[in-house]
Amino acid sequence: MPVIDTDEKGPNTMNAATTPRATVDAERADLLADLATARAALTITVRGLTDEQLGERPTVSALCLGGLIKHVTAMEEAWLRFVVEGPSAMRFDLPDGVTWADLMAGTAREVPQWLIDHEDGFRMLPGETRDGILARYEQVAARTEEIVAAVPDLSATHPVPDAPWQEPGAVRSVRRVLLHVIAETAQHAGHADILRESLDGQPST
Repeated sequence: MPVIDTDEKGPNTMNAATTPRATVDAERADLLADLATARAALTITVRGLTDEQLGERPTVSALCLGGLIKHVTAMEEAWLRFVVEGPSAMRFDLPDGVTWADLMAGTAREVPQWLIDHEDGFRMLPGETRDGILARYEQVAARTEEIVAAVPDLSATHPVPDAPWQEPGAVRSVRRVLLHVIAETAQHAGHADILRESLDGQPST
């Protein structure tokens, strides 16, 4: 499983090194290694920062470093749960009387809990710490490796849950889910690198 670099006080960043199980074939090992590398590029951006700094928003965007790691953790967990459970793992139900148009326009009389949780995932909430969010990410990474090792076929598919941002009738294979998680993690690692440099002038690498 991915390991945490503890060259400073407390958990710091995930290392790209992994210890694949003997049952993981070459393709799965490559996918897991690429994901570990993307995770490491993201988590290294918080090296040496305080809990307070992880919640700061140093650019014109609303993004903070802690929120990015929380978001990517939740994204990976949700998509790998989708691999195991199918579309029921990612429901986007709306309250009675609320339409997608209302929600997108900001005029909905009630906001669904899943959207509140999604928005909270982009910020550091009271009591959250750097070590805590990194430990949570580590747990999700370990679960991902277990699922990828156990799934019978990377080509197995599930229908994608209905939502305005999804193509109607779309399906995703386990392989495509992993590629999506890798791509999104790498994309947010780039965002995090900009945030870190804007925060204290230090590059993450």
